[in-house]
Amino acid sequence: MAETVPPNPNCSLTPATATAGEPPPPLPHNGFRPFPLPRRPGIRVTTEFDSDSLIFFHKISCKFFDSLAKLKFSFQNNDKGEISEPQLALTSKYLSLHYDLEDQNALVKSSFDIGPGLQLRAAHDVKAQQGEVAMVADIAGPAYKFELSSAVPTVGLPKATFKFPLGEVSLEEREEEEVKRTLSVNGIVKGNLLNGVCTAQYKDEGLNLRYLYKDEQMAFIPSISLPSNAVSFAFKRQFGPSDKLSYWYNFDSNYWSTVYKHTVGKDYKFKVGYDSEVRLGWASLWVGDECGKAKTAPMKMKIQFMLQVPQDDIKSSALMFRVKKRWDI
Repeated sequence: MAETVPPNPNCSLTPATATAGEPPPPLPHNGFRPFPLPRRPGIRVTTEFDSDSLIFFHKISCKFFDSLAKLKFSFQNNDKGEISEPQLALTSKYLSLHYDLEDQNALVKSSFDIGPGLQLRAAHDVKAQQGEVAMVADIAGPAYKFELSSAVPTVGLPKATFKFPLGEVSLEEREEEEVKRTLSVNGIVKGNLLNGVCTAQYKDEGLNLRYLYKDEQMAFIPSISLPSNAVSFAFKRQFGPSDKLSYWYNFDSNYWSTVYKHTVGKDYKFKVGYDSEVRLGWASLWVGDECGKAKTAPMKMKIQFMLQVPQDDIKSSALMFRVKKRWDI
C-alpha cells in the first residue's frame, strides 16, 4: 500500500472559483461603464487689472497627470481689446518649455539628477541659438555645493561657484573693452557679530559691508560701499503686532524715505510713506495679503488702492488701483 504524503505547508493552492461548464463571474463595473472616465483637471483662471497702465493681465492654467505637469497660457490686453504678449508654458519636474507666440521663439529648460549628489541643468533659446549648461555637485553634504556653468556656444572658461553655509564665492572670466580676458571674483559671506549678522558682498571690484541688528521691537541696518565710501542706514521700529515704522537715509546723497504700516489680520494692510528722491508722498490700502496669492485672499480677490501726491504739484495727485481675481473651474 502506498504511503500517504502530507501536504507541503509552504505551498498554497488557490481554490477554483468556478467549476467546469459554469460561466466566469461578471467583472465589476461602475454604472454602465466598465472603466470610469478620468477626472477633468481643474482649470485656474486669474485676471489682473492695473488702472495706471489700463492693461488686463490674464493667466489660464491647469495641472494634469496627478500634478506631474502644468500647462499655462498667459496674455494681456489694453482698454481697446488689443491682445499682446501671448505665451504658452509647459512645466514639469525635469523639463519646462516656454513659447512666445508673437516672437515664435521657445525657451527650453531641463534639470535632472545624473547620480547621487550630482545634478545637470541646461537651458536653450531656440531663436537666439544660445543657452547654458551647468553641473552642480554636493560636497560633504547638501550644505556645500560646487557648480560649473558655461554658455553655449562656449565663450572662454566656465564659471565656477562654491556655495557653503555662510555664503558663496564665484570665479569667472570677464571680457572688457580694449582689455584681454581677465578672471573676476565675486562673493558674499555672512557671519554673526555682536548679536547681529554681518554681510560682506564683493562684486565688480566693489565691496559692500552690511550689518543687521534685530530684536522683537527694533532693527538697525547700517551699510557702507567701498571704494565710493557711500554710507546709508535703515531703521525699523515695531509698535505692537500691527504697527511698524521704517526709515532709510543715504549720507552720500541726503536722500531719505519713510514708510508707516498698519495691518488688520493678514488680509488688510494700510501703508503711508514719503520718498525724498522723487519728492513724492503716497498712501496704499491692500485687501488681501500683499505678498500672498489670490487663492488665500477673501473671495480669492486682491485689491490695492494707491494715492500718489507729488510734492511740487499737488494738483496732479493720482488715485490708482489694482485688482487681481482668481476663478477655479
